[in-house]
Amino acid sequence: MKTRAIVIGGSLGGLFAANLLQDLGWEVDVFERVGDDLASRGAGIGTHDELLAVLGRLGIEIDDRFGVRVAERICLDPAGNPIYRLAWGHMMSAWARIYRPLKDRLAAPHYHAGRNFSGLTRDRGKIVAHFDDGSQARADLLIGADGLHSTVRARLSPGTEPVYAGYVGWRGVVEESAIPARVRDCLGVHYYFALPPGEMMLCYPVPGRDDSISPGHRDWNYVWYRPTATQRELRDLCTDINGRYYGTAMPPPSVRPDVTRKIKDLARSTLAPQIAEIVELSQPFFQAIFDVESPRIALERVALLGDAAFVARPHVGMGVTKAGLDAICHAKSIAHANGDLDGALERYDRLRG
Repeated sequence: MKTRAIVIGGSLGGLFAANLLQDLGWEVDVFERVGDDLASRGAGIGTHDELLAVLGRLGIEIDDRFGVRVAERICLDPAGNPIYRLAWGHMMSAWARIYRPLKDRLAAPHYHAGRNFSGLTRDRGKIVAHFDDGSQARADLLIGADGLHSTVRARLSPGTEPVYAGYVGWRGVVEESAIPARVRDCLGVHYYFALPPGEMMLCYPVPGRDDSISPGHRDWNYVWYRPTATQRELRDLCTDINGRYYGTAMPPPSVRPDVTRKIKDLARSTLAPQIAEIVELSQPFFQAIFDVESPRIALERVALLGDAAFVARPHVGMGVTKAGLDAICHAKSIAHANGDLDGALERYDRLRG
């Protein structure tokens, strides 16, 4: 009988963990709270050698279409003039470009969308996962890859809560074909910074919706980190036009028109005009930035990885890579444990915790 794992969270961290365990001969089932496909939810990401190594280990092809190669990083002043240039080659990709091959690598019956984890119990040496619909699943190991507000972490480490960092990341993606030719010509294929006081804007090209990296068919992605210092300000951002408060998980279509208009006006008044043009053409949405540190990331056949374990703030551009490295460390710990699962989890906790 195969050793079985349950992964809570069907985003990148969960898919990394599931695929790596599957390659060790485990039977793995992934349970994702969201009912629809996640491929449309991500934005642009930067790649790193460590991330590409994990993908390569899984046999996922890294070809020229995997991302857009930028050769230079340029910091712009508010008038749009370069004030610093750094030659630094980097491949910029799209979240979906990683998500799709990871998900496709799992057999469809082992990915369960629309299943909301509600708790766990233990029975005769097994972990029993419980879901809102009343169903259960049994396994030898449960992995929590369910993000910042992890339900699994709440069971493993009650009292460990995310702490708001005092700022948000405004994001947007624009099809290159929608950008005026004069702006496209000005942008070229570079990675841009803008640094208003106390803020940071990043803007770069990524593969288009059809994975195209051809000029005119790419997307331009931005993320703009801005202080939103008080919980009152954050609550206002997270309230829709009908007065409904969404906590800190505001669906992009629900951001109020007056809020998006304000951020576009701020872009016009504080950012380089070529970057402000991209913000103007986008449908801005935001991510509130939190910190979380788990005292333990593995205990009694339950393990955490990715943002569920620790958060790498997004402005360092390592969140996806961290999830991949967590997953590879977890899988290697199990592979080298000669069947001692508890010892493997202790090693993982020591190395990544």
